Amino acid sequence: MTVDISPSEFRRLCKENSFWGHTSGCVPGYAQANVLVLPKEIANDFADLCARNPVACPLIAMTKLGSPNKVDNRLVIDDEDFDLRTDLPKYGVYKQGNLIREASSVADCWDLDSHIGFLIGCSFSFEAALISEGLAPRNVLEKSNVSMYLTTKMLNPAGVFTRCPYVVSMRPYKATDVEKVRLVTREFRKTHGEPIDWGYDAVERLGIKDLLLPEFGSPCRIEDDEIPVFWACGVTTQVAAQQAGKHSANDDYIFAHVPGHMLVLDIKDSEICCL
Repeated sequence: MTVDISPSEFRRLCKENSFWGHTSGCVPGYAQANVLVLPKEIANDFADLCARNPVACPLIAMTKLGSPNKVDNRLVIDDEDFDLRTDLPKYGVYKQGNLIREASSVADCWDLDSHIGFLIGCSFSFEAALISEGLAPRNVLEKSNVSMYLTTKMLNPAGVFTRCPYVVSMRPYKATDVEKVRLVTREFRKTHGEPIDWGYDAVERLGIKDLLLPEFGSPCRIEDDEIPVFWACGVTTQVAAQQAGKHSANDDYIFAHVPGHMLVLDIKDSEICCL
C-alpha cells in the first residue's frame, strides 16, 4: 500500500513499473477511476451506455481522439506528465472480446488515430469516507483486492452494447450498520453511490453463482454476524467492452485496467461528488 505520496508521484511509480499491485487504500483522500479505451467506431455507443446507466457506469472524464495525455476535465487530471498509456499499475489488452495479455504499458499498441479513453468512477473512492465513520471495508483492513461478481442484472442497452450484465463489488457489514453505510456512500454518485442490494437473499436476486468464488478480485471472509453488501462496479464496463469487441475490426485493440488496479486521480474523494 502506497500512502504518503501525491497522485502524480504515484502515477510516476506506475509509469516506471515500480508499482503494479491493486490500488485499494493507495494515496488515500484522492479519487480513483476505472479505465476503458475503445476504438472510435464504438466510442459514441459507449458514451450513450454510460448516460443510460449512471450507477454502474458513472462517466467522469474522457480523452479526445489522438490525445492520451489529456482528459476533458482538468479537475480530474491536471498533470503535464500524465499519459493514459502508462500511468496505471496494470492493463488488460483485448482483441475481438478476448483478453490476450496483461501489460504495464499499452504505448506500443495505442492508435492515435482511433483510440479514445474513458474514466469511470470507482467505489474505492468512498472507502476513505467509510473508514472515517468507523466502517472500514475488510479489503482495506486486510490489504486485499475487493471481491467482484458477475450478475444476471442487465444494463439498459445502447448501440452495439446490447446484453451487458452488471458486475458488483462486495463488502461485508453487520446488518445493523447497513443504513449508515448507505448514508455515507449515497453522496458519492460519481463513484457508484449507495449499495444496490444487500443480504444473502441478494445473492439469488443478483444471480451470483458462488459468493466464495468471485469472478474478479479476491475472496472475502464474511463473519457470522455480517451480511454481504453489494455496489455497482466499474468492471461492468470491461465486460460490456469484451462483448462489444466482437463488433470491432480484427486489428482493433481495447484496453482496460486490470480489476482493482485503478488510475489514481488528482481530484479528492470529497470533491468528486461535485462533478
